[in-house]
Amino acid sequence: QLQLVESGGGLVQPGGSLRLSCVASGFTLDRYGISWFRQAPGKEREGVAYIRSSDGNTYYADSAKGRFSISRDNAKNTVYLQMNALRPEDTAVYYCAATERARLLFVWHVPSAYDYWGQGTQVTVSS
Repeated sequence: QLQLVESGGGLVQPGGSLRLSCVASGFTLDRYGISWFRQAPGKEREGVAYIRSSDGNTYYADSAKGRFSISRDNAKNTVYLQMNALRPEDTAVYYCAATERARLLFVWHVPSAYDYWGQGTQVTVSS
């Protein structure tokens, strides 16, 4: 059974940091492109960061550039999202998603491009 499980969310003050983890079971993560998405109440799900399986290159939404970093630990079958300088507008449920398309690029931020999803982890940025 293919499964993604996120963890690491929580309540943090503005300017703080969190590291989210996405652990895969039932498949090898490094063969899949992995993205982090987020969805705030009343808003559409948006792509935040992506690591491509074909070459390991990373891509970010403008809102995440310079603050967020996506990385992969193949030995642990885990993808991370390091989030620094958090802002109240980063508050959302964060999801990891996996795509079988090894060279996915231009539509990496589109939810329908992904085959597997985790259940999400809540991130709240508030003082």
